[in-house]
Amino acid sequence: MPRPRPDQPGPGQESVWDYPRPPRAERLSKRAVLRYGGVVVADTDDLVRVLETSHPPTYYLPRSAFGDFLTPVDKTTFCEWKGVARYVDVVVPGAAPLREVGWWYPEPDRRYPEVTDRVAVYAGPFDEITLDGEVMEPQPGGFYGGWVTKDVVGPFKGGPGSWGW
Repeated sequence: MPRPRPDQPGPGQESVWDYPRPPRAERLSKRAVLRYGGVVVADTDDLVRVLETSHPPTYYLPRSAFGDFLTPVDKTTFCEWKGVARYVDVVVPGAAPLREVGWWYPEPDRRYPEVTDRVAVYAGPFDEITLDGEVMEPQPGGFYGGWVTKDVVGPFKGGPGSWGW
């Protein structure tokens, strides 16, 4: 399938088609707040974002930012870049658990030490996730964990017809 034509970024925007492959991990000075079940589940300005061609950034937060809301589960997957991922549920008293909503790399590939002891989450199941006050949109399709903001333009992998990109 041919590569789609990238949208033209405006001032202050990035095109996900300018992101590298293999991905790049970098620290970011923005505040992420995750809310679910009427509770702030995580609130931190200690972020790492992973940038990969055709994907909106995936944000990794310190596991400690989630307090007692994370519960490890048995599910694992393998990323060709970062290695074996372990999954977590987010459990908030009085709300339905968010099953396998996050993942982390207990021993990430040596190329990605920045993601050590950090958790990324799918934005869709949360009541709200903000980045410096802007409400995130989940990456289309539900398979990938990128967060879409006004700062990035696509088209984004994950939507219908994008599997072969």
